Amino acid sequence: MNLLLFFVILVISFIVVRIGAIAFELTGVDWSFAKFQALSCFTGTGFTTRESELITANPQRRRIASVLMVLGNAGLVSLVATFANSLRPDVLEFRIPFLGSVVPYQVSPLVNVVIIAAVLYFSYKIFNKTNISRKLTKALRMRIINRDMIKRVSFEELVISTGGYGISSIKICDSSPVLDKTLQESNLRSWDITVLAIERKRETIPNPQASMKIIQDDTLICFGKLENIRSKLCEIN
Repeated sequence: MNLLLFFVILVISFIVVRIGAIAFELTGVDWSFAKFQALSCFTGTGFTTRESELITANPQRRRIASVLMVLGNAGLVSLVATFANSLRPDVLEFRIPFLGSVVPYQVSPLVNVVIIAAVLYFSYKIFNKTNISRKLTKALRMRIINRDMIKRVSFEELVISTGGYGISSIKICDSSPVLDKTLQESNLRSWDITVLAIERKRETIPNPQASMKIIQDDTLICFGKLENIRSKLCEIN
């Protein structure tokens, strides 16, 4: 029973981390970074990187990280407890027909260890390298989006530098406060935001003029303080 419970908790842990990664991605961060940060939060490893500003500086991401930390602590404690119980020599948790007549009583904990190691390996492969992983991720993402559990962000922060400054790629939606304004009218410079380029209908316009009008579905490549960029360009009603 302990070994079966270990497997169940392990699978649930993989799914929770994947949900956390999807949630981070929907808030606008890169998928590889989202997976790393979700795993970091869940395991409580606490990696300190400059990219962590993307998590700590955003209220929605902080909430996601907090949930992952709480669930991670509970999950890891349960895994350790069930793993320890699985090593009891008086219980062969995973009973295979005729195994009792082949495997001596004293080495039953070793059998459990081998089974656990095999399950860990194949679980990792399944959840990271196969079509099953991609299908599961797609299904979870659609469920999260349909239930409106995460407020989606229409930009991706590309580079983080000292002091909270960086480069962001922002797609202008119909509720953006700068929609249908020229760059000059948007007054972005007063907020220490510089538009480096505009992507419009597969065309890139570098160093756009102040008189250029910002239209829906434009993608603005901006440099500035990321907090200002989020608040001034990405407000969604």
